[in-house]
Amino acid sequence: METTLLSISSSHPSPFQTLILKPSNPLVCKPKLVGCKAPQLLSIRAAISRSRKEETVEAVKTQLGNCYLLAGINYEGFTVKQFQDLRRALPESSKLLVAKNTLVIKAIEGTPWEPLKPCMKGMNAWLFVHSEEIPAAIKPFRTFQREERLEENDFVGAVFEGKFYGPGDLNRLENMPTRAEVYAKMLGALQGPAIGLVSTLQAPARDVVMVLKAYVKKLEEESGQ
Repeated sequence: METTLLSISSSHPSPFQTLILKPSNPLVCKPKLVGCKAPQLLSIRAAISRSRKEETVEAVKTQLGNCYLLAGINYEGFTVKQFQDLRRALPESSKLLVAKNTLVIKAIEGTPWEPLKPCMKGMNAWLFVHSEEIPAAIKPFRTFQREERLEENDFVGAVFEGKFYGPGDLNRLENMPTRAEVYAKMLGALQGPAIGLVSTLQAPARDVVMVLKAYVKKLEEESGQ
């Protein structure tokens, strides 16, 4: 025979739950909780999961602000220590973030980073570079990759200035001259013979813009003296 002991309400807003005694032994009564709504627990868990996903999407969008390069890295097989070592090796202007491909896709939709969509396969970590010094951000990973013998864990692709770079194209970004090198070369050409100026103007548009900015800055500094 079952006897109702009492009814109590849970700490969360939910229907009342009932404690029922089922005496398997006449001398021992063990209370059994019935009426607990499993769907409610699932609903709470789903809400928490949805909230975390939204937070991840927002975190990715935040990193995209003032970002010059976004690259995916295959991190399958990485240990926690390797992740920590890689993060420490990166310059302060770079951020390494682990996020599901589906959430990254959601964050980059309708942005200049959308060409990265073909890389959304496998286990990827995302490198956000918040500096124009692209080689300085990429080379620490190359050093880490070589020292840890992780040849299989390579870049899966990157987007720079709205253009997609596949794994075989990353060397072009790695070998870009630094800002200081570009300024020195361009300023030297502007101050040199006309043939040097012609060579300068034949350089990629980005380099020309950079040197013109440097030249304007130089003139401003001279006029301020």
